[in-house]
Amino acid sequence: MATTTEDLGAYLTRLDRRFDKVDDNTYLVSLGAGKPAAALRVQPPVVLVQVDVGAAPAGSSGREAAMFRRLLELNATDLMHAAYGIEHGRIVLGAALELDTMDIGELEGVLANIDMALTEHVPGLLDMVKKG
Repeated sequence: MATTTEDLGAYLTRLDRRFDKVDDNTYLVSLGAGKPAAALRVQPPVVLVQVDVGAAPAGSSGREAAMFRRLLELNATDLMHAAYGIEHGRIVLGAALELDTMDIGELEGVLANIDMALTEHVPGLLDMVKKG
């Protein structure tokens, strides 16, 4: 079980994930070429995982409604460990893990779910934003 930021770093190393320690509580984890990094922040009692996907559509209520509907559909059908949201006009993909009970398998599941979403969902979502 993880209880510290160092434990989280050790899990990332065991999972063969490339990462940089940004500060005492935050890691940036590479998710592969052409993909945004995931920020993992230890904020007891949880570990927050977040990826900035891109700008949310703005200016057209129809475009916004279509995007919000699609995000909700993906949350309900494809994502087990993470969820899409909107934060400060940006589409984000996030998850929270309980620090005291998090094990390496749970962290691996969250990162795999986010990897899948970035590969399978995000190109279409960004296309929706561009085309409107």
